[in-house]
Amino acid sequence: MIVMNQLVAGYDRHPVTRTISGVIERGSMTAIIGANGCGKSTLLKTLAGFIPPVSGSFRWQGKRPTIGWLAQRHALEAQFPLTVQDVVSMGCWPGVSLFAGFRRESRLRIASALERVGLETLAQSTIDELSGGQFQRMLFARVLVQQAPLVMLDEPFTGVDESTCSVLMDLMLEMYMQGQTLLAVLHDSERVARHFPQTLRLDGDIPHWKTDRVRVA
Repeated sequence: MIVMNQLVAGYDRHPVTRTISGVIERGSMTAIIGANGCGKSTLLKTLAGFIPPVSGSFRWQGKRPTIGWLAQRHALEAQFPLTVQDVVSMGCWPGVSLFAGFRRESRLRIASALERVGLETLAQSTIDELSGGQFQRMLFARVLVQQAPLVMLDEPFTGVDESTCSVLMDLMLEMYMQGQTLLAVLHDSERVARHFPQTLRLDGDIPHWKTDRVRVA
């Protein structure tokens, strides 16, 4: 799906990552790992198109897909007067007419996503009422609603309770088994070893790829 050729990610022409070459395959589930400061989130933002490469390049195998994006928790503002359902509904916006509003199919997707993350009873709560784990579940529900072929997650488990981590990991595995491509920045080495068939380690002299053909349950 994504072919990286001597890619270096960074900001304002200042490199952060080492030179990276390799392929993110369609239908794969890859964890980007490594020590703090090695450029994991920077690489993810580069592949998502938020920042340009410092050098080298990457290309899509075929047409660029729709990307489901889950940002780091601290990058989002919780003070807007929005409800949980409002935020989750944003996942449907690309396919919604300005005047027609949400179709029945979209409303069902929103309701299903809220139920799958365990927030159906909080749909009308404002987002400033949520705990950290509930807030992350809400953001993940928005990604579920998108049904994007490629999902990028920037530290989805950081700062949330273990119950939420387990729910989100189960949903990620479900998305992977359904054929979606997942690319996630992670710190939990045990969770990565247990669930992720492919890893890209960025620290060290040369970025290191590891692929397991059989996923450990």
